[in-house]
Amino acid sequence: METQNKLMNETKRHVKSRLCRVSGSMTEMMEIQAENPTFHVLFIPGNPGVVSFYKDFLESLYEFLGGNASVIAIGQISHTSKDWESGRLFSFQEQIDHKIDFIRQELESVKVPIILVGHSIGSYISLELLKKFSDKVVYCIGLYPFLTLNQQSTKQSLIGKLAASSVLSATASFLIASLRLLPMSAARLLVSKSIGASWSDTAVQATCTHLRQYHTMRNVLFMAKSEFRELAAEPDWDFMRENQSKLAFLFGIDDHWGPLQLFEEISKQAPHTSLSIEREGHTHGFCCTVAGSAWVAQHVATLIKNRFSQLQ
Repeated sequence: METQNKLMNETKRHVKSRLCRVSGSMTEMMEIQAENPTFHVLFIPGNPGVVSFYKDFLESLYEFLGGNASVIAIGQISHTSKDWESGRLFSFQEQIDHKIDFIRQELESVKVPIILVGHSIGSYISLELLKKFSDKVVYCIGLYPFLTLNQQSTKQSLIGKLAASSVLSATASFLIASLRLLPMSAARLLVSKSIGASWSDTAVQATCTHLRQYHTMRNVLFMAKSEFRELAAEPDWDFMRENQSKLAFLFGIDDHWGPLQLFEEISKQAPHTSLSIEREGHTHGFCCTVAGSAWVAQHVATLIKNRFSQLQ
């Protein structure tokens, strides 16, 4: 334990935020660059695709990997603190294409292997990236994966109906954005006393800077609308069977986005996929707590180390 703590202290580094124009769209990123990386980890967030929610997770992941990897997270288009795209709405497929263009733009010349890590719908996007870059991507890890609709989920049904209605989506986005009238200190207090009672400062801050923006909430719901259409179909089992040695998924106990029925189905359809169930009491929104971020980061790092000892 003492040796591990010493290693963690030696590799303790903070993420850097930067803006990058990809596919003509301003993109928020977070990254920690290793001095001599033996591989790159590319992280794809869920929806909302606000990378600042994942700050604690990214820093912990870098530490648990011992500084051997550069860790990069790319946000969804227009899930941003500023309305760089002048109110334009982006579909799920456009978000996928955006990540494809990012790899071609930023990582095409990278000589070391790429490991994809996706959260929720980011797991689905990661699978699409694996299809496009199977020669560069050596591993794909899905966290609390949203890969197909859960017909038994009342929450999904309600969100689907909200997202499908332009009037309801605009109304909900306007009501949430009206909280911008509150000063930041009051907004932080409101969030921390309501939905974020157990959240980290990182998650509370990300909520107040990004989710109070009208353009962000409209894009969150518009992306969800096209997600629900796409994920009405079964997962691409043929592709998953062909690539099961490259796949790993972490499921939660009570997660309607990635229910245990999906865990069972993957175990039948692609039995050599690495599957795990988190039983520590964290949730689908693991990144909203320090403990959840650290636990999932350690799990991801352990998967990578066990699979690729030669990359350490």
